Amino acid sequence: MSRASLEKKPAEVASMFDGIAKRYDLVNDLVSLGQDRRWRRAVVDAVAAVPGERVLDLAAGTGTSSEPFVDDGALVVPSDFSLGMLAVGKERRPDLSFVAGDATRLPFADGVFDAVTISFGLRNVVDTDAALREMLRVVRPGGRVAICEFSTPTWAPFRTVYMEYLMRALPVVAGAVTRDRGSYDYLAESIRSWPDQAALGRRLLDAGWDRVSYRNLTGGIVALHRAVRPA
Repeated sequence: MSRASLEKKPAEVASMFDGIAKRYDLVNDLVSLGQDRRWRRAVVDAVAAVPGERVLDLAAGTGTSSEPFVDDGALVVPSDFSLGMLAVGKERRPDLSFVAGDATRLPFADGVFDAVTISFGLRNVVDTDAALREMLRVVRPGGRVAICEFSTPTWAPFRTVYMEYLMRALPVVAGAVTRDRGSYDYLAESIRSWPDQAALGRRLLDAGWDRVSYRNLTGGIVALHRAVRPA
């Protein structure tokens, strides 16, 4: 099965996610000890979409992250560049309007969404800054973004333990479930090489976003960044 490299070539990354699509949600729940549900709920609360607002959910995978927005009455568009993920999602939730799309070249007009969100997917995009600019383009002035991504634990002793678990245990546990350890070796490496909280905040500002802020979840294992498109 395909294992992507940290060069994040789109075809490699898409193929890798195609291969693990059927058990992706199960593995997320397992390796995060159920915390992924709490993290995704924090994203929904941060977006605070009111009924009728249009939300673009990038790297939506099988649509698990999109479902709470539907429950809150928003008009959500789940988008992903892995056709395998989208196929599994469409089978699960045929009512959702899944759209295949590259985060660096989104297939949407300017300013058509009230909010855009991406959870645990930005670090897999080949050009982070291009993706941040595209997100800015497709939301209306005053629209907002919420980015939930693995980050850097704030307490040094815990950070050391976490990084050891991440690099050693995660691929073993996930590989036992999916029979594809290589993909999770990549995912662990991509988390370890990802910018910390402040660095991602600066990149949001550089991309044109305003009122950038973040808060740590689970001691900084995950960071939730928020920003607004200038009016």
